[in-house]
Amino acid sequence: MRILIADDQEIVRTGLRTIFELQGIEVVAEAGDGRRAVDLARRHRPDVCVLDIRMPVLDGVAATRLLAGPDMADPMPVVVITTFDLDEHVDDALAAGARGFLLKDTGPEMLLQAVTAAAAGDALIDPAVTVRLLRHFARAAPAAPPPAEPLTDREQDVLRLVAAGRTNTEICDELHLGLSTVKTHLGAIMAKTGTRNRVEVARWAYRSGHSS
Repeated sequence: MRILIADDQEIVRTGLRTIFELQGIEVVAEAGDGRRAVDLARRHRPDVCVLDIRMPVLDGVAATRLLAGPDMADPMPVVVITTFDLDEHVDDALAAGARGFLLKDTGPEMLLQAVTAAAAGDALIDPAVTVRLLRHFARAAPAAPPPAEPLTDREQDVLRLVAAGRTNTEICDELHLGLSTVKTHLGAIMAKTGTRNRVEVARWAYRSGHSS
């Protein structure tokens, strides 16, 4: 796996690089501001971009939008990191295309699991934090548009569990479904709701009242 790290604090970048390199993950580029991060990401095409939310020149939200936004023909996986779990900018980053977020004090194991999941197009591996953030910001967010087609009963079951932070394997166990079936339902949900990944699905669920 190839990673780009962007944070305005050199000590944070050094710590992240050490964690990745100890696991045999290549850090192809580092940046101290968002504009440099975007330029380097476009040049190196890393498997995952790990971006700090608060950076000079161009913040993490704007950088995420330029790398993973809905207008990007070939979006890159982005994971945002922040000091505060309810940073007011994180919801904007998720809306801009980030696949989830981590706290800067997240342990190495979860950090590695998170970037691996993001590279595979899956949800972040810290559902409790992500779900709490989505629930918090959904109160003030505008209501989500209705699905293009009504969700089936089973799709609503899968949607509810995704919003609760369950992984595909956990959904399989809870609903007694095969993995391929769960993925099929999740793909149908994305198509009907105009979402692109699990985090956007969960965000849509909270904004539309389908999270419980």
